[in-house]
Amino acid sequence: MGIAILFIVFGVLLVLGVPVAFSLAAAALATLWYLDLPAVVLVQQIGAGIGTASLVAIPLFIFAGEIMMRGGISERLIAFAASLVGRLRGGLGQVSILSSLFFGGVSGSAIADVSAVGGTMIPQMVKRGYDRDFAVNVSITAALVALVVPPSHNLILFSAAAGGSISISDLFAAGILPALLMTVVLMVTGYCVARRRGYGVEAFPGFRKVAKLLIAALPGLGLVALIFIGIRAGIFTAVESAAIAVVYALFVTGVLYRNFSFRGFLDTVVHAAQGTGVILFVIATAAVFGWLLAYLEVPVAMVNFLGMIAHDQTTVLLMIVVLLLILGTFMDLAPMILICTPIFLPVVKAYGVDPVHFAMVLVISGGIGLVTPPVGSVLFIGTAIGKISVAESMKTIWPFWLAAVAGLLVVTFFPQLSLWLPALMRH
Repeated sequence: MGIAILFIVFGVLLVLGVPVAFSLAAAALATLWYLDLPAVVLVQQIGAGIGTASLVAIPLFIFAGEIMMRGGISERLIAFAASLVGRLRGGLGQVSILSSLFFGGVSGSAIADVSAVGGTMIPQMVKRGYDRDFAVNVSITAALVALVVPPSHNLILFSAAAGGSISISDLFAAGILPALLMTVVLMVTGYCVARRRGYGVEAFPGFRKVAKLLIAALPGLGLVALIFIGIRAGIFTAVESAAIAVVYALFVTGVLYRNFSFRGFLDTVVHAAQGTGVILFVIATAAVFGWLLAYLEVPVAMVNFLGMIAHDQTTVLLMIVVLLLILGTFMDLAPMILICTPIFLPVVKAYGVDPVHFAMVLVISGGIGLVTPPVGSVLFIGTAIGKISVAESMKTIWPFWLAAVAGLLVVTFFPQLSLWLPALMRH
């Protein structure tokens, strides 16, 4: 009965439109009362939930991403991407996808990606004669790439939700090849859709221009290399790398580019603080929810339940992917990671799935939910930027959505794609 109360209260509050963090806290409190446990447990677990040292990296990475987004780095990354792939069919759509790969390494956030890249590219595509639905769909699905490109705070969340036992550097390394795969799959889809609609191509600027744009974009791209190589080589921890990222971002935007004003800095601080507050509040309340899941032995029950209806790793993974895709339609990614990790990680480990591999499956599945109604935050942001309704986007998003799901299935059933690079770098 305790499990039913926990999930029913949470689900009802979500349907009523209550914010996720408050829904988690209320569901946990109702369950604690039913179980006759002291309410002080709620406060204790909230404190414990945000007491993990590795979580300090999240606000710092958010801050670094905000600095580089507002300090001119996104424009340079987009210009460089345009010089590389603008001459392909549906050139600006291809630029949007490749820019998301570059910018994802800076922001680690699909919402930041669609706000920065989509906010620039969607109006440009409409101005050049692209249909609004194409401009929106290609931009919001491209934002999925940002979720697994290091330094992704979603992977830091997964590590924290797993009890801090999974190496963040392994998770960062594991995200590189899946991100490249998703980029290629979406670019091919964008090319096919653009060709069918008869979109044109952009002129090639010449190799000298490409080289100049590369040099201009290198400081931004260098941030990803600095963080990844530094963590992988053991020079600094994930938290230290986040602090270095902030200093590096300030140096690049304030000294090299010289277009980051004091007023812009204050705006960046405010936006980063707001984003951090939302995420940490969700983390704190999800910790209580997760504690109750363990107390009520939900992971054990899930292992036993799936064991009755599935007897091999492939079937279990497929069932979990379907469940995650459904959950992603009404749950944002951060709470989904924090709630689903303690439930499903013991299940997949019981079937021999590597936790690092499962992290990629979980994050990409949840990311696809971000572009799926009814609660797709990235979908809503993209359609608002493109000035079209969600219904208009849904009519033609299916080629991109199916391409993203196809990429997810490849990542799910070919674990070497996620595990090869971390294993290679350990030697």
